[in-house]
Amino acid sequence: MSHIFQSFRDLSRPQWFRIIELVKQSTGISVPELAEEIGMSYMGIKKHCIALEKSGYLDTWRRPKQVGRPEKLYRLTEKASTLFPGIGDDVTMAMLDAAAHIDPNAAEKMLYAYFQNVSVQYQKKVAGNSIIDRATSLAKLREAQGYFSHCEYDPTEGLRIVEHHNPLEPLFQKYPTVERMEEQVFERVLGSPVERTVQRASGLRLYRFDISTL
Repeated sequence: MSHIFQSFRDLSRPQWFRIIELVKQSTGISVPELAEEIGMSYMGIKKHCIALEKSGYLDTWRRPKQVGRPEKLYRLTEKASTLFPGIGDDVTMAMLDAAAHIDPNAAEKMLYAYFQNVSVQYQKKVAGNSIIDRATSLAKLREAQGYFSHCEYDPTEGLRIVEHHNPLEPLFQKYPTVERMEEQVFERVLGSPVERTVQRASGLRLYRFDISTL
């Protein structure tokens, strides 16, 4: 968990930040699921969710069920993104824009150099002889950096790293080639082809890195 997120959590209502943390790592979660995970009553959790929704940090949508009424789920809004670590967007973007005025390709050259350095640093820290071990190690490293990252393996879908936050999101929007650069970092560190996909809905971001094990 990021130091910034931990600080806010210590200073405010811990239940709110636990709710936000769980919603962040889901594609939508219900009050009963939150209550079970946190160990609080249904009404207690519902009260907190309503307060967070009124404050603009949560919104709702309804998931159809095979039987009965659709299930009401909570998810994060764009406003909630301010609670998670960023890269100093204004300063970073201003520097890249200034470089682009000198050389149209300067911004992407700088970003390429940055990701090359990230690859080197990750390679020094990621451990494991097997690709599964390295993927697990990389996910733990990224989790410590605030990416809300974890490694998953499914016999049908295979090996993947799933992340629920990325401090570089503003760069992806302005410089689409950065997405491929990040994908290449994973490939260099893991020594295997990686396919990067992103799901976006309201304030939800889910970054998925499917890793070839063949």
